[in-house]
Amino acid sequence: MTGDLRDLYQEVIFDHYKRPRNCGALEDASHHAEGHNPLCGDHVTIYLKVDGDVVRDVRFEGAGCAIATASASLMTEALKGRKLADVEALFRGFHDMVTEAPGPAASHDLGKLEVLAGVREFPARVKCATLAWHTLKAALAKRQQPISTE
Repeated sequence: MTGDLRDLYQEVIFDHYKRPRNCGALEDASHHAEGHNPLCGDHVTIYLKVDGDVVRDVRFEGAGCAIATASASLMTEALKGRKLADVEALFRGFHDMVTEAPGPAASHDLGKLEVLAGVREFPARVKCATLAWHTLKAALAKRQQPISTE
């Protein structure tokens, strides 16, 4: 990755950290779950309004590092209006991108989410980037217990 592209990616991450999109409770949520990363203290609650098989709205609350917050913010933007099957594919694609070496197995069209691809170079930060995503899966499964990255 070139220096200019890395700078642009960092700019997008910090923008979503400083001004997270879709942040706050969703009063009429049909699904929600809590997640926590005990290693660094990140915590998030994901709220979804699912109508049939479509995510109509998604929001999050929580506190965390720049990577965790930016990931949650970018995730909410990517999910609105998607069918649940597409949400599952997006989860797998994002997870592959941040955990696997670049190559055919990790190549997915993730749009703006690709700004977080560099996280795979820092294994300790992968849990920060995936916390909101695993919490999303727990919300969709209507899991009652908070999830943990440990």
